[in-house]
Amino acid sequence: MNGVHLRFFVHEGERHGRELLFEWLLNAGKRAGMSGGSVFRAVAGYGRHGVLHEEKFFELAGNLPDQVVFLTSRELAERLIALVAAEGLKLVYSISETEIGVTGSDRG
Repeated sequence: MNGVHLRFFVHEGERHGRELLFEWLLNAGKRAGMSGGSVFRAVAGYGRHGVLHEEKFFELAGNLPDQVVFLTSRELAERLIALVAAEGLKLVYSISETEIGVTGSDRG
């Protein structure tokens, strides 16, 4: 199946209302009709401001980047992006065409 790989980039401790932002995105994806999503935490990273954040033993949580990922249709991805914008959130995202499959199943 052809679809898209949609990624949002957030900070691990960032919130939207009372909910962690990555949790809000996963729930929003579910409400938009997506069949699944995942969150991946980086061990280090920097953003547009050039500040390096990395995991250190005594560092407080909340500064590392999280990547919230969905494999879905273009239509559902655009629905979620519109929902995020309607909530007033300004998030970095990427979207790219991808082939989605399941091992051990027919490809058609």
